[in-house]
Amino acid sequence: MVAKTAKELNDVSNLIIGIGIDIHKKLGPGFQEKIYEEALLKEFKKAAIGFEKQKVIRVDYDGQSLGNQRIDLLVDDEIILEIKACTKIIPIHRDQVISYLKTTDKRLGLILNFGRSKLEIKRVVNNF
Repeated sequence: MVAKTAKELNDVSNLIIGIGIDIHKKLGPGFQEKIYEEALLKEFKKAAIGFEKQKVIRVDYDGQSLGNQRIDLLVDDEIILEIKACTKIIPIHRDQVISYLKTTDKRLGLILNFGRSKLEIKRVVNNF
């Protein structure tokens, strides 16, 4: 698969954010993360957006595997999407997405927090 341009990544991320906003307007805060994840999956299918749910990624150190991590969603094989349902996005959430980006060599991550009265959105860029 050919890597997307910055504009293409931005277009897909804007589409993801728009879907997240629509879901938040319909459901509001208060549900568990898995409920929002399932709603996102239904909308991604409708929009023909590719995704991998709960993707397992291997973490290596010094040429050896340390174990695996699981990311919420890998969207369009390019964007890591982390779903939260908490009071606010905190630095450790950003750090978590950065670790996923580094491990997968992806360039863009999104954190969508459905736990507030308005959807909280954080873009995270891997600077390599």
